[in-house]
Amino acid sequence: MLLSSLILSALAALAAASPLTLQSARFTVTSEAGAQLRSEPISLRHKSMAPVTLAQTDNLKIAFQILNKETGEGVQPHQAFLRFYDAESGEEGVQPIRVGSGGKAKFEMNMAKPPASLPPTTTNPLQVSLIIGSYEHSPLKAYIFDLIVPPSQPAPVHPDEASFHLLPEIQHTFRPEQKLPPKFVSFVASFAVLAPWLVLLGLWSQVTPRLPRLASPNILPFTAALGAFEGLLVWYWVDLKLGQVLLYGACLGVVALFAGKHALATIVEGRSGKA
Repeated sequence: MLLSSLILSALAALAAASPLTLQSARFTVTSEAGAQLRSEPISLRHKSMAPVTLAQTDNLKIAFQILNKETGEGVQPHQAFLRFYDAESGEEGVQPIRVGSGGKAKFEMNMAKPPASLPPTTTNPLQVSLIIGSYEHSPLKAYIFDLIVPPSQPAPVHPDEASFHLLPEIQHTFRPEQKLPPKFVSFVASFAVLAPWLVLLGLWSQVTPRLPRLASPNILPFTAALGAFEGLLVWYWVDLKLGQVLLYGACLGVVALFAGKHALATIVEGRSGKA
């Protein structure tokens, strides 16, 4: 019940809102030199006015006062707009109007520098309407006149406009897939890589009685460092880059240096003890 009462009260308040009207509404068209070309009053009742035509350098001035139709007092609405509408293309633009405390309003448009709210224009006339909104009064929407203005000029071409057009598709030429050598060639190359180790093992077997064993704790780190170098070269062949090989090789070189020095010292001590 309370909600229904509030709704009824709001509808009653809207129904009782005072209507708005215009007083001393007039438009004036002047030339660039300031000469008056046309000046007529604006009537909300009679809509048989001839279209208003503006040249490229003409000025349009609209002045009016918003009044309470019942009391005749000036009203400052919350919103006031001019609507420019092209019925042929459907384009429209809305231009706000500043209204003083006494309800007086003025609008001026210079066709040399038209406002951004003016829609793109052709040879078709624009229907100009006045829209006024107020919380305390009934809204007012009235057709004023038809406006004929010069057609819009095409947008200037930006110097970089061609860079944003669709360019021809880039055709890439890829290298053919890498051909693997025959298995026989790979076997021969692998044997050539491992041959030094076979020779080393053969020579090692001849001097084993006079040297410490390969698995000795003092010799094994140096042998492991040499094996790591061989593994690093194989890894470089498969995946690594030159910079990575140099970095890892430098680290292994330091380890091999100290391990070799320790192994050499052990061998010299062993020989000295036997002597």
